[in-house]
Amino acid sequence: MHSSAYARSVLRRLSARYGARLHTQLSHRGMVELFVAVLLSPQCTDRQVNAATAALFKHFGDFRDYANADTRTLARYLRGLNYYKTKARYLKRASEQIMESFGGEVPRSMEQLLRLYGVGRKVANVILNEGYGINEGIAVDTHVATVARRLRLSGHRDPYGIERDLMRLYPKGEWGRVSNTLIELGRDTCKARNKECARCALKDMCPSSDAGQRRQR
Repeated sequence: MHSSAYARSVLRRLSARYGARLHTQLSHRGMVELFVAVLLSPQCTDRQVNAATAALFKHFGDFRDYANADTRTLARYLRGLNYYKTKARYLKRASEQIMESFGGEVPRSMEQLLRLYGVGRKVANVILNEGYGINEGIAVDTHVATVARRLRLSGHRDPYGIERDLMRLYPKGEWGRVSNTLIELGRDTCKARNKECARCALKDMCPSSDAGQRRQR
């Protein structure tokens, strides 16, 4: 694993390319819609989630609406998503929990969010950072995992191991930016199946780039 100085150089270079204030591409207005969109996002692209929530958000306004909805009705709106029946159950049950235990408000801590159905660390991290500006960890999706390993920012393959490594390398105030920036790189050039090193902002410093691999030979 590389040093924190190298990690900071990576973030500076990527921020110069993509901007320093990146946000989730999940469409939402307010905390209810953010929570719902992020809850639905695992194993789906942002485009798939946005297509599903465009209709969903027109018919359901708050957590009481979702808690009172029939699961089969919710599932019809989510049909375009992977595991849509499971996600419909999660959405209804998490909404019930939020109404019963948190007065209809999205919790503001990792511990509280992880009590909710369907919420893991990645989902909780996005909600806290995007919704409340709170950094309790670093959201690790498939883009972050791919990029972190290629850049040698982590040697782990499991999301929590990668998250711990990134948290050690970057100051807490940067954790949300780290996730969003690595995601942007993964979407742009460092794709899991087809990396485009020639266009990458890090092509001269990444050990996994075509140039970096030639230097190691």
